[in-house]
Amino acid sequence: MIFTFLFLYFHTYPIIDYISSGNLEPISDPESKIHGLVEELDSKDWTKVCESLNDARRFALYHSLLLFPILEKVVLVVVKAMKNPRSALCKTSIMASSDIFKVFGDQLLDSTNDAFDNLLLQLLLKASQDKRFVCEEADRALNAMVKSMTPLPLLNKLRPYVSHSNPRVRAKAAITISNSVSKMGLEGMNEFGLVLLVQMAADLLNDRLPEAREAARNIVTCIYEAYTRNEEQKQESWQNFCQSSLPPIHAQSMVKITSSQ
Repeated sequence: MIFTFLFLYFHTYPIIDYISSGNLEPISDPESKIHGLVEELDSKDWTKVCESLNDARRFALYHSLLLFPILEKVVLVVVKAMKNPRSALCKTSIMASSDIFKVFGDQLLDSTNDAFDNLLLQLLLKASQDKRFVCEEADRALNAMVKSMTPLPLLNKLRPYVSHSNPRVRAKAAITISNSVSKMGLEGMNEFGLVLLVQMAADLLNDRLPEAREAARNIVTCIYEAYTRNEEQKQESWQNFCQSSLPPIHAQSMVKITSSQ
């Protein structure tokens, strides 16, 4: 009886191995395998999709030139898998996105069919979930994205999400923006729009969630350090800038954050 139960259980709920990037190996016949990858990723058998997602990761890590011509199609299927209610499939697809970010970086921004935009939205949504192991994996993917992509175009993609109706999505977007801003110098901030960046941070300082407010404070600190780097009267210069760019109450909040710098 117990044996029958276990057989039926594992047949119905197969165990999925979550393979770290370092333990993935090259594909033995990549030129042949690549032709069926998209179709395999779109299989109705979710366990086969998990296997194919790991194949996509292997292609990204070891055979990226073969993967690149179909990268947009692969990303769209990865996004589809990410939407699946099966946590194992969702997590595996998020792991695939991390490896794709690490290898292709800014090349993902060249998408002509909104593949990257769809991927970014799904990662922010998954990072906002209650399922901890999915949420943590999405956080790792967002961090991989920040590390592998140029801050300026990424900020332009992230900007709309600080106004998202879901407060958790706003918070995750704020954290990701903060991590991106920390990689920028004053020139990059000016190119994005220094006043726009300060106004965004000011709005986030009043967000409902403490994570968003903390991210906003980090953004303010990064801007302050970049803006006043070559200034002798740092606080005076910063105060003048804030007062000329923000309503008085917001300017006061900005100055208060940096007063101990």
